[in-house]
Amino acid sequence: MLIDSHCHLDFPGLIDDLPGVLSRAEEAGVSGMVTISTKISTFPKVLGVARTADNLWCTVGIHPHEAAAEDDVSANTLCDLAADEKVVGIGETGLDYFYEHSPRDDQQRQFRSHIAAARLSGLPLIVHTRDADDDTMDILAEEMHEGAFTGLIHCFSSSRDLAMRSVDLGLHISVSGIATFKKADELRDTLRDVPLDKLLVETDAPYLAPVPKRGKPNEPAYVAHTARALADVKGITYEELAQATSDNFFRLFSKARRPKSCA
Repeated sequence: MLIDSHCHLDFPGLIDDLPGVLSRAEEAGVSGMVTISTKISTFPKVLGVARTADNLWCTVGIHPHEAAAEDDVSANTLCDLAADEKVVGIGETGLDYFYEHSPRDDQQRQFRSHIAAARLSGLPLIVHTRDADDDTMDILAEEMHEGAFTGLIHCFSSSRDLAMRSVDLGLHISVSGIATFKKADELRDTLRDVPLDKLLVETDAPYLAPVPKRGKPNEPAYVAHTARALADVKGITYEELAQATSDNFFRLFSKARRPKSCA
């Protein structure tokens, strides 16, 4: 019924209990998960996790925090790595000016390489943006003008303007546990106006556990709590939200094969 479109199953706390994590996800009605690459140097481990089950997929890319620490990666190299049947997206990539663990020019250069790879491969781009809305949207718009690509804004928690500009570019919005937080009224107001056919759900596990699991390590099973909260925001049933976001996922991540449990 549900797809966790963004989690980090190779991270400590999840990889150490992977069978339990997958079992609890199945019990919660989560039919598939995408485990996200943050470094090329650890991509083999991410790919190995994705290969452990038919309903797991992965991405390949460099998180903006790692843009300076990791070697520059070309679009062609990313495409070569993405040729594996388990790789369904490019990223996560983008800009993070909140922590600035990497210089902005390194982040921007890597971001553009990932966009080029998404364009060349036809795979969706997974965009991380924090305190960098203007530069993120300027780069996305510039690159879209050079040639179309698909993608999503992951763990969306930014402004209404960013959401609507992203949708105007044809991008999707992925909703995390932040949407369940008590002080997230402004975010929920924005999500109310995002078209249903542009929404996905995610955990970003092991981070950002939703209410009522806040304060605990997050895991894919908990995406059900985010889905219920988002259904309330959209004024539809949980079942309708689960069906819509799953359908949206498989349209966007078209390389992923839909499990029978999510038909």
